[in-house]
Amino acid sequence: MIHALFNLLCRYRQSAISVLTTILLVAAPTAALAAADLDINTPALAAVKASMQARHPQLLPYYQSGAIGFTADGYIAIKEASGVPLSQRNMVTSLVNQENNDRTQLYQGIAAANGHPEWAGEIQRTFAQRWMDKAQAGWFVQKDGQWLKK
Repeated sequence: MIHALFNLLCRYRQSAISVLTTILLVAAPTAALAAADLDINTPALAAVKASMQARHPQLLPYYQSGAIGFTADGYIAIKEASGVPLSQRNMVTSLVNQENNDRTQLYQGIAAANGHPEWAGEIQRTFAQRWMDKAQAGWFVQKDGQWLKK
């Protein structure tokens, strides 16, 4: 891939430095992610994962009803507030906020545990895709700003 990109850029007569810079910008995030241990565990990460697992049964009925779904940026969101009884909306909003705070800690924690806090964004994008891929049939995911039912 890099060789083909190099040849393509050279054809357009970009300087060698410009070509190398472009190659590094394209290849670096992919190489970084390949080197990241996404299953790394620390006491802090274990606590975040346990918190998310404990919360999941409370969120499950709202995934199943379509009231909440997975966003394209690795978080969850209330898709349809009217799908949540008024008496439960504050609780669901709180659960969604707690989940999203834990997800932020997860992404940043994995990056930091790998010794590269700058990888957090790429790790977040990877998890976003994984969670959308693993969403159960009937659950909602965001794609290109639109909610889609799996």
